[in-house]
Parts: sequence; C-alpha cells; structure tokens
Amino acid sequence: MNHLELDIVIPVYNEGKNIFETLEGLARHVGGKARVLLVHDSEEDNTLAPALAFANAHPELPIQPVKNRFGRGALNAIRTGFAASTSEYCLVCMGDASDDFAAINPMLEKIRNGYDLVCGSRYMKGGRQIGGLWFKVLLSRTAGLTLHWLGGLPTHDATNSFKMYRSSVLREISMQSTGGFEIGMELTVKAYLAGYRIGEVPSIWKDRSAGVSRFRLFRWLPNYLRWYFLGLTGRFSSWYRAAIKPA
Repeated sequence: MNHLELDIVIPVYNEGKNIFETLEGLARHVGGKARVLLVHDSEEDNTLAPALAFANAHPELPIQPVKNRFGRGALNAIRTGFAASTSEYCLVCMGDASDDFAAINPMLEKIRNGYDLVCGSRYMKGGRQIGGLWFKVLLSRTAGLTLHWLGGLPTHDATNSFKMYRSSVLREISMQSTGGFEIGMELTVKAYLAGYRIGEVPSIWKDRSAGVSRFRLFRWLPNYLRWYFLGLTGRFSSWYRAAIKPA
C-alpha cells in the first residue's frame, strides 16, 4: 500500500535516453513525498532498466513499473496509471524531461488547500514554452486562451497534460477519450462544468532533447476539438450534463 500523498503517472515508450533526467528532477523536487508509476506497453521498453537502476540509487523516490492494461498507447497508459494510483493526489508527467519539475510543489500546495485539479500553465503570466512545432504551439495557445476567456475555464492552458488531480475526482468523472493525450483536456473541461475547483500555476515546457515525440497532431486533433467545443459551449447548454455524468 502506498502511503505517500502523491502518485506521479509517467506514460513511457522507449524513453531510455530521457528518463534519468526526468527522475533526477522529480527526486530533487518531490523525493520523499511521491511515488512514480512508470506505465509501459512492453517489458522490452528501454526505459525500464535505467529507471530501475535509478530507483536503486535513490530510495527517496519509489518507482513502480506498471504494465499498460487497457491497450497500447499514451491514453491507455495514463488511464492505467490512474487506476493503479492509491494516493490522495495524482500527477501526470511526461518521461522526456519536458515538464517543469519546479512547478510540482506549488501545484501540490494548491491542491492541499482545496483545489480539485491544478494545471501546469504555459500560457499564464510566468509560464513559457521553449521549442516545439510552431503550428502545434499556435493551436495549443489559441485553444487554451479562448477556453479561458470565452469558455470561462479557470486555466489558460487546458491542453497541457501536466496536471495534478485529486484522486477522488478521477473516480467521479467518466473518461471518454479515445486517443492521444486528449484525456487531460477532457478532464479539465468536465471538472469545470461539474463545478470542481480548478487552479493553475505557471510552468515552463521545453521540447525533448533526445528521442522522437509520439504526439500525432493531425491524427488526434478531432479528439481535442470535441472537448474544445464542449468547453466553449457547455456552461450555456443543457446537453453537457450527459457528457460529465459518471458511467
């Protein structure tokens, strides 16, 4: 049984070149407070060996490999991590060292103080995005800011996967995402429409320095648009209730 207050879900696919930097950052900022759930599709994933070697040298950061049980891919890995979590809070973090480890403690402080979901925000004051495809950055920023200003979401960055959740909220909201990393946007929109308390802290995202991204913009864009339009219109219509009602 995990008695730490935070589980960190990391979906991985051959991140052997990046995982040491990721785990080093986590150990430095939240060692002793958190456990890592390293969700993988295959035992042959090259992330596992360096991650377990790191765990042996850094007992302050427990690392538990978890086999993806819902099917291959990032979405199912995240869902598997949520299901495996036993802590009060749950954070989704990427294994490519792109997320802002220094933002985790401020996120944890907010959620301890009553927030249900805390977003790492690249597009609020103090946040920043370094690198990445310009078209992807443009779409992400436009979606985040329009959802904030027009849809009323209390975050400037609904599309970011780097989010911390109260675990009870993950059990109460149905998840209907079907591909990619859309689940973070779905949960943010549904949590807002259901009346949960959402906060954000500034975070800095930087593009990976090694390996190949598995983000497939054009394949997953229709999935994001589904939650984008729900976020824009949901509070003004009645049909959104069916979308947020737990299964």
